[in-house]
Amino acid sequence: MKKPEIQVRRRPRQSRAKLTQEALQESFVRLLHVHSADKITIREITDLAGVGLGTFYEYFSKKEDLIALTIHQHVKSNAEQLKSYAQSLMELSTKLSFEDYLQQIIHFQLEHIQTQQFLWAQTFLLERQISNIESYRKSYAMMLEMWRSILKPYIEDTEQLKRISLNVQRVCYGFVSQTLLIEPEFREWDELGKDISQSLEKINF
Repeated sequence: MKKPEIQVRRRPRQSRAKLTQEALQESFVRLLHVHSADKITIREITDLAGVGLGTFYEYFSKKEDLIALTIHQHVKSNAEQLKSYAQSLMELSTKLSFEDYLQQIIHFQLEHIQTQQFLWAQTFLLERQISNIESYRKSYAMMLEMWRSILKPYIEDTEQLKRISLNVQRVCYGFVSQTLLIEPEFREWDELGKDISQSLEKINF
């Protein structure tokens, strides 16, 4: 069955409106630590955020729209943090080999995911349950753009950059998402990092 299109009714243009929308997202995430997403009610979300039901419906037509936006913002924040870290590596040293550069970025990524493991496990699960194909493609495209930005200092050829960015995303996303979907309380992060690195070594850079 085709999933309904997810829409945000009104995009926040003023700082107060943006803060309200962020409060709703934060409330949903906090409630995830207590209940599964399907058990969380809109009333619980608005009560925790300190706003009325009417305010919720100014921005979202249903709970799934809030969940979809929360997922998107989580992925976007991760992409921005990873790009900032990559930039800091370039500023600290211009002598890093491509392999060492990529290895450090992946290590940073895995550490970041580990510190928010519960939220990432929920994100991958809800992404499958809530996101339609358009939303999924949008998030995936954002991650590909992130990898292109990160890898660009080492890869001049545009087509090669696109191909390698796609393959790095495929490997990293595949390993991490499948791991946390099957085992949300996964603990062998060092081993997972080694498996990812070994798989990336086989890519023709």
